[in-house]
Amino acid sequence: MIDFLQIGEEQMEFETNFATRPLLGQTAIVTGAARGIGQACAYQLAKAGANVIVHYHTSRQQAQTVVAYCKELGVQAYAFAADVTKQEDIRRLADFAGETFEQIDILINNAGVSHTNLLIDTTYEQWQQLIATNLTGPYLLTKSVLPAMIRQNYGRIVNISSIWGMTGGSCEVAYSASKGGILAFTKALAKELSRAGITVNAVAPGAIDTDMISELTEEERMQLAEETPVGRLGTADDVAHVVHFLCLPSSSFITGQVLSPNGGFVI
Repeated sequence: MIDFLQIGEEQMEFETNFATRPLLGQTAIVTGAARGIGQACAYQLAKAGANVIVHYHTSRQQAQTVVAYCKELGVQAYAFAADVTKQEDIRRLADFAGETFEQIDILINNAGVSHTNLLIDTTYEQWQQLIATNLTGPYLLTKSVLPAMIRQNYGRIVNISSIWGMTGGSCEVAYSASKGGILAFTKALAKELSRAGITVNAVAPGAIDTDMISELTEEERMQLAEETPVGRLGTADDVAHVVHFLCLPSSSFITGQVLSPNGGFVI
């Protein structure tokens, strides 16, 4: 005899789980996830039910802490070390993801570096490092995971840019160029993949209280907060909430867009 009551309860449980954990069963790769915005993104996606590959370059202990926290949320999580500027490292990362999980659903290209200096004082090596990390890295990893996403006709790609990629920043020409390139990369790729069930969007944070502004003095930080209309610096969680939204299955009609959590700094 069919137990319709049990079937009904199982259906209710499934719907409840999906409502509270809409990414349940999905797999996400988050680069630069050992700290800052990447760490917050890993946490948000794990809370929503996604298994997470926590990419890091040198911060192994911090990455392991992120992994432990994600596992406490009931998902699978692994740390993986790679230099995003090296093709072989990226190939190993993509291979590991494919071998560990049946599918790759979400890619967060977050790993990045910054540099503040006049262009005339920016060396060729500094320029190359910024472009290699902030622009070539996302290209390499995105290209590596695309075949899997195309096969399953589904994917969410979110690239972390910056308001300086939108407007340009004085004394941050190289950084602005790399982050502006990410915006063009996002928009063009979104058009290529729009019929493949894959969305590609960018998040361009404003002044966020992370390691990237750690060199500022307390006075400079206060001034930056005062210049932000909401009256405070942003947090990594402010950015991660936007990333989480773009990764939802229900965000399928949003692609090629740039969302900027910046507290009104750029309107």
